Amino acid sequence: MMSKLQLLREKHHLTQEDVAQRSGISVRTIQRIEAGQAPKGYTLRALAQALDVDESELSSPGTGVESENLLWVKIINLSSLPFSILPPLNVLVPIAIMLLKKQNSHKIRQLISIQILSTLIAVILLLAVFILNDWLGVESNVKLLIPLFWILANVIVILRNAIALNKDVNKRILPDFSIL
Repeated sequence: MMSKLQLLREKHHLTQEDVAQRSGISVRTIQRIEAGQAPKGYTLRALAQALDVDESELSSPGTGVESENLLWVKIINLSSLPFSILPPLNVLVPIAIMLLKKQNSHKIRQLISIQILSTLIAVILLLAVFILNDWLGVESNVKLLIPLFWILANVIVILRNAIALNKDVNKRILPDFSIL
């Protein structure tokens, strides 16, 4: 999500280092705030002064940034759907969108992490099918349903998250983990 601080910083054509130097706040703290941590107290005052804005601009809830970010979260989530049957693309397409649109929120990293995990599990299941077929000589077409069930499970996760994101901005994305 593009935070208010990042939006104001980019509006003034400043780097994180520039803001750190102007405000006396560490670059790491600025990175945390841009990642979603709310500035408080001295940090809020110093950043507002460094950017020549009112403190309320950095601390008040609700700007167009959140709704714009939510749109990209939804797009990135649904971009995995058509590529669910082609596991590498269900990761590469969302990553490409994330990088092109400079969207790097926690929710987006979670959604891409889910697709990375899904791809790894799909590869393992496909290898299991080959092992059952070639090494163990299992002669059943039922083993081909294993990867298909996993693809279906991935589609259900994508759709469940799309519905949750559509209903409530703060809804948790499931499964709740991030490897990025």
